[in-house]
Amino acid sequence: MMIRNDNGPKAFIFDMDGVLVDNMRMHAQSWVDLFADYGLSGLDPERYLVETAGMKGLDVLRYFLDPSISPEEADKLTELKDMLYRVMNRDAIVAMPGLEAFLDRAANSGVRLGIGTGAGPKNIDYVLGLTGLTPRFEAVVGAHMVKHGKPHPETFLQVAERLGADPSSCIVFEDALPGAEAAAAAGMSCVAVTTTNRPEAFAAFDNVITAIDHFEGLMPEALLELSSAVKTMS
Repeated sequence: MMIRNDNGPKAFIFDMDGVLVDNMRMHAQSWVDLFADYGLSGLDPERYLVETAGMKGLDVLRYFLDPSISPEEADKLTELKDMLYRVMNRDAIVAMPGLEAFLDRAANSGVRLGIGTGAGPKNIDYVLGLTGLTPRFEAVVGAHMVKHGKPHPETFLQVAERLGADPSSCIVFEDALPGAEAAAAAGMSCVAVTTTNRPEAFAAFDNVITAIDHFEGLMPEALLELSSAVKTMS
């Protein structure tokens, strides 16, 4: 069944890490290992996930390591961290349960599909290549394509523009709190994916319409109806 698009195309925008694949703890451990080499003790993966998951590498480094670090130095350290992540986790990167069937249902219903991620180009190619998901998405916006990372809305607004969708017609799928905040700032509904945070962590966000553990059995029509109902009530 084709979804009726009275206000232009509907769109689903997915964060990548922690949403398309359950890999945020892999990223977190790589950051912890890198920071330990630079003398930062007391950081554990859970603290990284709660406080900075979803942020650009520059923002993570300024938050934990050095508020005045230059973008050039941050790029070098982020690449070191990403190399650790890619080398250590190649065999563990798989699509989330039910994701591909959900993407099929959405695309067959006329929903436009895009990705808005804080990852850089190498990690985007790495994840989408390993999972075979590259051809499923019409627009991909990464950290290297925006001036302001999440929780700023720029990433998601760029994806919506590339998909030709009004922000009010978009639903974002996010595992991280800065991402849910970015979706709210963009005027988009959000589905919380609970790979990184518990459902109650998203309670403060009025734009979060539901929380899911995976994509198995998830129906695009039901999400769009729920998003519309929540916006009508607000």
